[in-house]
Amino acid sequence: MLAAGILMVGVLPGTASAAEPDPRIGLGAGWLDAQSAISNLEHVAHRDKPAGFVDPANPGNGGFYNSDFTFGGKYAFSGNYNGFNIYDVSKSSDPQLVTSVVCPGGQGDLSVHNNLLFMSVEETRGRVDCGTNPNVGTRFQGVRVFDISDVRNPVQVAAVQLCRGSHTHTLVTDPKDANNVYIYVSGTASVRPATTMEGCNNNAADGQNPSRWRIEVIKVPVAAPQQAAVVNEPRLFTDPATGRIDGLQNGPQTPRHPSGSTWSPTPNTNACHDITAYPEIGLAAGACQGNGILIDISDPANPRRIDEVSDPNFAYWHSATFNNDGTKVIFTDEWGGGSGARCRDTDQPEWGANAIFDIVDRKMKFASYYKLPVPQTLQENCVAHNGSLIPVPGRDIMMQAWYQGGISVFDFTDSAHPQEIAFFDRGPVNPNSLVLGGFWSAYWYNGNLYGNEIARGFDVFKLTPSQYLSAAEIKAASEVQLSQFNAQGQPKITWTPSFALARAYYDQLVRADAIGHPVKSQVDMFLERAEGFAADGKRSAAAAQLRALSNKLGAPQHQQLKTAVLDLADSL
Repeated sequence: MLAAGILMVGVLPGTASAAEPDPRIGLGAGWLDAQSAISNLEHVAHRDKPAGFVDPANPGNGGFYNSDFTFGGKYAFSGNYNGFNIYDVSKSSDPQLVTSVVCPGGQGDLSVHNNLLFMSVEETRGRVDCGTNPNVGTRFQGVRVFDISDVRNPVQVAAVQLCRGSHTHTLVTDPKDANNVYIYVSGTASVRPATTMEGCNNNAADGQNPSRWRIEVIKVPVAAPQQAAVVNEPRLFTDPATGRIDGLQNGPQTPRHPSGSTWSPTPNTNACHDITAYPEIGLAAGACQGNGILIDISDPANPRRIDEVSDPNFAYWHSATFNNDGTKVIFTDEWGGGSGARCRDTDQPEWGANAIFDIVDRKMKFASYYKLPVPQTLQENCVAHNGSLIPVPGRDIMMQAWYQGGISVFDFTDSAHPQEIAFFDRGPVNPNSLVLGGFWSAYWYNGNLYGNEIARGFDVFKLTPSQYLSAAEIKAASEVQLSQFNAQGQPKITWTPSFALARAYYDQLVRADAIGHPVKSQVDMFLERAEGFAADGKRSAAAAQLRALSNKLGAPQHQQLKTAVLDLADSL
């Protein structure tokens, strides 16, 4: 069954003008000494991959790729195909390696919940006991569970075997049940033979319960993680009219690009590559090979598809990100699987890009594409990959990894006209051939921006003020402090009343030329007075100034600022 929506070519950001060439063009190559370019970011720290997680003779050795990462408390957990590393990032300019856990198995995607760490294992070299000799021991492909109460000594407490292993997974909480969490597993490897794992079935979709065309749902009792087990195998791709479980994309699409290109992807939607859950709104977005799907997760153990889209320009729907309001979703296209050069000036801008959708009445409506707006070389694997929101109030801003295309920060508040506002890029790993590297993931956490670089290591950045982003907006975002963060399990962001929050909304009005005199100068004056009173402990006087200011904010476009000012007055 074809999807409900077919995308048309959307609005794409422009590249730098000829008079001002983009500094990312022509960067010198090198493994640990490549040239770099940066705009509206500060690069505050880098850590090379530690011993045991890198092959110095071959930086592109796939057994030691850095992969996804997650955060809990003051720690960043960096996944690797050979295990994981834990960094103390309480001082972002000086991250310290705390623990390295060797546990081969490939992919190594991670998530955290309180004192539990979950890890995806996909490759056949994985062993239940984390052993390094793939020729002995009991095979393991699935999701590992570690107790990280002592981050210096993580202990594996469960290992859930799965028929296709775990390429990625999503930790889903239930707002109504704090005693359990759920793991949605996206397995994309070949189906294991039944002789290896009982119940696995590699038959086609012929009614014999094949191990494809489904995801797995693992229920994990938080107080007894050793009891983690699969409780559901939902068929999210079923055709509701015919009942066929292979009911979405199953073959070539017709190219529709006006250039007349004959290239056409051949999607086969038999699994999701990645699922992003937003429990507070009861929705998840599945990037599922040939389709993007919207999922109702109001009952986390029993997710159900409620909408789907396809795109003749997309080759492999890879990951998804909601905006904070849950009114938009971005899907990425990992065109070519991440190992090829897909950001060349000869590539169509719709290939390997993001597709931005508005969500209206729980249906997805295409708005535009966004792709890294500068070409990369033949020596750089580059395609859309993992990213997360940056919690700037009143705006939709995302940072995203593009492998060897670097990191791009872009604003999609206007979903039809996304705009890049900051970037970081390094030159190729190798000047003569494509050696796989670049950023696998780029995520915001508690005021800092983090990048996990496949071949080179771990990076930390901060936003800097620019024409696109004010100091107050950056400060208001940094005031959001999370106890943990999994990019595939989005939390609802709220902002505590503060002067930075009020000034952020004011700066946005000024930037949009939506506030004029005399109100413009009065906002400055009243906020400055109020902040001075508050600093001197004169809270009542500060609140009075803020309430007086609110009386001057009567225009419809001033309502966010007015609300922020009144909330701040009430908090005082």
